[in-house]
Amino acid sequence: MSGRHRAEGAPEIIVVAIDGPAGSGKSSVSKATARRLGYGFLDTGAAYRASTWLALEQLGDDLEKFSDDELAAVVDARVEAGEVSIGVDPDAFVARVGDIDVTDAIRETRVTRSVSRIARVQAIRRALTELFRQSILSCTRPGIVVEGRDITTQVAPDAQVRILLTASEEARMARRSAEVSSQPAHVTASQLRSRDEADMRVVDFMNAADGVLTVDSTELDFEQTIDAVVAVVRDETARNSHGL
Repeated sequence: MSGRHRAEGAPEIIVVAIDGPAGSGKSSVSKATARRLGYGFLDTGAAYRASTWLALEQLGDDLEKFSDDELAAVVDARVEAGEVSIGVDPDAFVARVGDIDVTDAIRETRVTRSVSRIARVQAIRRALTELFRQSILSCTRPGIVVEGRDITTQVAPDAQVRILLTASEEARMARRSAEVSSQPAHVTASQLRSRDEADMRVVDFMNAADGVLTVDSTELDFEQTIDAVVAVVRDETARNSHGL
């Protein structure tokens, strides 16, 4: 995995890398897939949210007025020191910054509104990518499902299974609106488009890279989408185990 190796004698872990746009269902589907397979689950977006929470606490609510270098100066050292941590248990997820439990705080509106600013800082992306790779290597389960925006291309480009989970824009808008019932649908749709447009400045998560399999959930319900992803995982791991 990008030059990293597990400890000598440790069994090889199956890495399932899942990319996709907002509203595709990748977080909930990835977590459910991990549960079904008995794998660990790494929500990389939560690490970006935890880093955003940290920056907001240190710099105030308007992160757009700070340069990339200023933001990196606040976040990088603490990421590299291991102070930003994301659990990999799909049944007991915990996010921490230092000794502070931020599991609930990273879902606050102010974090959601600002996370794209942090995600555009290349130095922070590099620090978090290293964090993700170490989390994968330290997982004690037989496999781990890793989801986010650039997992198949940057974080784990040599994962045994690489999937782009997508859906039509209309389906994604409807799903996100159903999740956020406290605001008008057009506001939710606008926020989703803005998030995708901002993040696409640094990574292409709308198109499958070479070797990445696409699962389109537009016409699938939640359970059907899980079934489709699990089928891809089982097919690919079987194929790889036979050297095909």
